[in-house]
Amino acid sequence: MNIHLVRLTDEYREQLFEMLTEWKNDIIENQTDMSPRAIWTNDFHDFENYVEKLEVKEENESGWVPDTTLFCLDEDRNIFVGAVNIRHYLNEGLLRTGGHIGDGIRPGERRKGYATAMLALALEECKKLGIDRVLVCCDKDNVGSAKAIVKNGGVLENEVEEDGHVVQRYWIDN
Repeated sequence: MNIHLVRLTDEYREQLFEMLTEWKNDIIENQTDMSPRAIWTNDFHDFENYVEKLEVKEENESGWVPDTTLFCLDEDRNIFVGAVNIRHYLNEGLLRTGGHIGDGIRPGERRKGYATAMLALALEECKKLGIDRVLVCCDKDNVGSAKAIVKNGGVLENEVEEDGHVVQRYWIDN
């Protein structure tokens, strides 16, 4: 597996469009999750605007904290297999059920080990940001995410019920 995290530039326009088009169709057809939400905040078809607004630079009135969004590039196939959104610090909502890292693997690449590898890369990025203790959350019924978190050293602290579903909160010492 030859993957790494990249910032979105014009060089990766085609990879972004292919991944998000596949993902959007899966969301519509199968009602799947839209994680990380940061990649869905703006219309990717307006690429320049999408890139400009992809990351939050400073905390805003909507409660969004500064973040970094990176895409997981499979070098061998030259495709995006997923994305991560790293929140630089936690506000009350993120501490409760959001965590430092939101991530997702495109539908056609799930169950191939990418989530575990991508989370390991995201943890390296957290280190660069000075985040020594990382909170990662997932829905209780998302067994794949829970496995990826545990494989990266995640320790379940507790479960929190919110909006009718249970969120598991894991801490990783980084």
